[in-house]
Amino acid sequence: MNTITLGTSGIRCQTVGLGTWAMGGWMWGGNDDAAAIDAIRASLDAGVQLIDTAPAYGLGHAEDLVGRALEGRRQQAVVATKCGLVWHTRQGRHFFDEDGQAVHRHLGRASIFHEVEQSLARLRTDYIDLYITHWQDDTTPVAETMDALLDLKRQGKIRGIGVSNVEAATLAEYLRHGPVDAIQERYSLIDRDIESTLMPLCREHSVGILGYSSLALGLLAGPIDPARQFGGDDQRAGNPRFSTANRTRLHAFFQDLEPLRQQLDCTLAQLMIAWTTRPDGVTTALCGARDARQATQNARAAALRLDSPHIATIDAAAQRHLQALD
Repeated sequence: MNTITLGTSGIRCQTVGLGTWAMGGWMWGGNDDAAAIDAIRASLDAGVQLIDTAPAYGLGHAEDLVGRALEGRRQQAVVATKCGLVWHTRQGRHFFDEDGQAVHRHLGRASIFHEVEQSLARLRTDYIDLYITHWQDDTTPVAETMDALLDLKRQGKIRGIGVSNVEAATLAEYLRHGPVDAIQERYSLIDRDIESTLMPLCREHSVGILGYSSLALGLLAGPIDPARQFGGDDQRAGNPRFSTANRTRLHAFFQDLEPLRQQLDCTLAQLMIAWTTRPDGVTTALCGARDARQATQNARAAALRLDSPHIATIDAAAQRHLQALD
């Protein structure tokens, strides 16, 4: 499997990591705890080290699952979790409600120190490899946030610092106050905005790039039956990208890629994941999985190498079929 280093932290991991948002249940139509734990362990078995989670994924539930899954295997994992979406205080700005709790964006020093202790307890560990500000807080100076993170690093509670859902100007402000080891941003074949905004700054300052939603909430995992329905609180239920018209476009796109898929002996999902980690793509693709089978299949994308003709084939098919994606 391809291995990289995150920024200047010395933290090494593969080019594919496991994302645990869906394991928290919230916005994904429920969850299966036993299957989630199996998926985390299957990822480790397949060579994946980076396990990405957050307190907001089920109000601590995903972190708890990660902690349970890693008991006895902590040293095999690179654990990334986040801060800044809080429900223990009303400071900052209200962002959303989850299970009756008002969740605010807040990155004040005292709040970060409170959050890290809660995460350490849920994760059943005494350190976090990569600690990421989940969403940015315009009510707290970046200098205060970064000072708190640097203190946690000096204390040995975190090894590296990351930021997520950030604008280039805010990332530059973080970098004025200390090293940022990685950003975490949405990135896929159909979500490429960061190529012109954040990627140049990251490369200039040796900042790693974790791409989330590498399969665009599953839209790029392979053809989706036009009759499939998404129920409950599943965010895809009201997402216009999952319209019948778009599913038809994607079906034609995947048909065009079938010869390449056969040539490389991989799945379509693996092909899409490998595209995101091509040389001018992200450092690591974070891929969600609901069970061990999905986790193992995603992990195999870390061993898939695309050369320039392969990438050109994918880009050309996307140009033909996905430009009109709603």
